[in-house]
Amino acid sequence: MLTASTDIQYLKGVGEKRAELLKKKGIDTVGALLRFYPRAYLDWRGVLPIAECPFDTEVTVKARIVSPVKTNYIRKGMTLYKFTAEDETGTVIVTLFNQKFLAQSLREGSEYLFRGKCGGNLLVREMSAPEIKEGSYNGIEPVYPAWEGISSKTLEKLIATALESGIEMPDVLPESIRERNSLCSFKTALKNIHFPSDPELLERSKRRLVFEELFVLQTGLAFLKKRRRGLAGCTVKRNLLPEFEKTLDFELTGAQKRVIGECLDDMSSGRPMNRLVQGDVGSGKTAVAAALCFIAAGNGFQSALMAPTEILAEQHFATVSKIAESCGIKCALLTGSQTKKQKSIIKESLKNGETDLVVGTHALLTEDVEFQRLGLVITDEQHRFGVEQRGILASKGNNPHTLVMSATPIPRTLGLIIYGDLDISVIDEYPRGRQVIDTYLVDSGYHRRIYAYIRKFLDEGRQGYIVCPLVEENETLDITSASEYYETLKDGEFAGYRIGLLHGKMPAKEKDKVMRAFAAGEIQLLIATTVIEVGIDVPNAVIMVIENAERFGLSQLHQLRGRIGRGKYKSVCILVSDARSGDTKKRLEVIKNCRDGFKIADEDLKLRGPGDFLGSRQHGLPDMKIADIFADRKVLHMAGVEAQRILTDDPSLSAPENAGLRGEISALYRKLNQN
Repeated sequence: MLTASTDIQYLKGVGEKRAELLKKKGIDTVGALLRFYPRAYLDWRGVLPIAECPFDTEVTVKARIVSPVKTNYIRKGMTLYKFTAEDETGTVIVTLFNQKFLAQSLREGSEYLFRGKCGGNLLVREMSAPEIKEGSYNGIEPVYPAWEGISSKTLEKLIATALESGIEMPDVLPESIRERNSLCSFKTALKNIHFPSDPELLERSKRRLVFEELFVLQTGLAFLKKRRRGLAGCTVKRNLLPEFEKTLDFELTGAQKRVIGECLDDMSSGRPMNRLVQGDVGSGKTAVAAALCFIAAGNGFQSALMAPTEILAEQHFATVSKIAESCGIKCALLTGSQTKKQKSIIKESLKNGETDLVVGTHALLTEDVEFQRLGLVITDEQHRFGVEQRGILASKGNNPHTLVMSATPIPRTLGLIIYGDLDISVIDEYPRGRQVIDTYLVDSGYHRRIYAYIRKFLDEGRQGYIVCPLVEENETLDITSASEYYETLKDGEFAGYRIGLLHGKMPAKEKDKVMRAFAAGEIQLLIATTVIEVGIDVPNAVIMVIENAERFGLSQLHQLRGRIGRGKYKSVCILVSDARSGDTKKRLEVIKNCRDGFKIADEDLKLRGPGDFLGSRQHGLPDMKIADIFADRKVLHMAGVEAQRILTDDPSLSAPENAGLRGEISALYRKLNQN
């Protein structure tokens, strides 16, 4: 008897080899397969006669192939297959692109269904790359994401087999919630999300599953936050802030003071702080962290600040130790590349309480790093660390306060979901003297002028970046690659200048070496991919050119732009794009005219949706299988209301009707820990 937890290899039609391919995509059980939802649907109902097909509209026609399939080789990587089909009313010329297997399977004289957009004229219609189905199917067909070795058809057959086996999967939503929100049962939703009998039932099923996904996420994060608030934390006295401010050679902004106040409200409450501090690059998050470390030390507690890379950890150490040492706080730096002896000395000083503040990388997570009285844990650029890594560091103390810093502005709508287990503070003000970066949008016809402009800055002793969306050349995309660009420029427009290459496929040591050379001024111009998005502070870098700017999200462009304008010199960002689309131009105008990261993030979310907004990193959030946080924001609100209600009625989720929900939340925590 199959259950949701049955290993996928034991489903009929799978076996050991196919199971390996499925498990690569996280489909390790029969239940995971059933929750692998279609990415789209083909509606084969409502067949139209060819002569009545409107132009530029998705239609389905039923026609017989009346000519041989002709093959035309256009160029390397492009082959066309053409044939003619007809019904009683007219003729359609069909063109397929690079679909050799499909073209070879088509038989002259046989009847097929063709679904796509019609072009051509009133006498002869044309269809390019239509979906093709043999026979007289008259339903809605699911289309699944496919990968090497696993086709959409394979997944369709396997899911049908699993559903036909009568597998029982518990309904996560209690009946009371389903009734209040007019949601169908899980059994109905699961059957009709895969094999819908009509569009209305498909929409009802999708709404039910979207609600469930958002409800489980919000309930799980709220439950985690509530549980943490029940813990006893180390209490600090907040009266040391004026003393900290006296040691500074600059004045804290109003936003920095407000955020420090919000953190101290938590740290003096008797419960552990779990707070996210968001702020644009250069908004002064490090000074906030230094203030809290000073106050923690003044109350007898140690602090740990963890950064994702050695070079960023060193930068934080240089900034924080300068402030801290003037306050009498003993600091140390702990990274993987230090000698065994250096690490041993630092670890001993942490264990015996001599060091008040340690700045480090993942090296802080090793078992032999012990603290005498760890009271504050700070992680920088949270999306580079999973919840579990944060937890490992926090476990080295007795419920220490946790501060997460991020320079990636997240709109409030999204932030409440992604960081649902944290309270959120925002630094929405720049320190005095922060440079305004002039931003220009031009097409590729300006390249010669751009190069001359860059050389002017380099000749003045300044440095710059050219950012490309790809690492290597791609035949199918007309996009500038970093490697290709570097080879062209180093012997061409920038011959005689010291230029470097940096991208994500380089070994970590090589990347680190290039960044250090750039920071030291040994490299004048750095050709790079988005690997510099979370980079180091190079005050001498004043110009950035971003090629194929349309390929980046607005928030990503804003992050990249934040790598310049960090010193006393005037800085310029040039966006290069040949995109003609009105929507694309509108997006790029937003980044050209706005410097507020939160406004830009809101626009990015509206224009692109959360999938593209978050990118592959997902900021610690588990992949959404069916929900779209922006498009489904009404359902998101409904699910949030129910999440609060269920935790008020059953704070421990111990009621029998909430057993299924408890299981889903446990699975959610496992996913969060893996991210």
